[in-house]
Amino acid sequence: MARKKHGPEQVIRMLREAEVELAQGAAVGAVCKKLGITPNTYYRWRKEYGGLKVDQAKRLKDLERENTRLKRIVADQQLDMAILREAAQGNF
Repeated sequence: MARKKHGPEQVIRMLREAEVELAQGAAVGAVCKKLGITPNTYYRWRKEYGGLKVDQAKRLKDLERENTRLKRIVADQQLDMAILREAAQGNF
């Protein structure tokens, strides 16, 4: 079975639906089944997106992508510096 990728907007909308149903007395398992997710996914989403609004969630994802890109750049730069250091010492 293929996995579904839910965007931040969808996740927040689903969490709001879940909160409404849980406030009405529904069980977590029943709400998750209705939304088509597992309880583990629900709790993970609630932990990550719990109090966020849609624009805040988009900004969070953009910042995470930018952070990953910058970490990759720093790692490449460190590798280049190590190679140049070895070449300058003549240990090749």
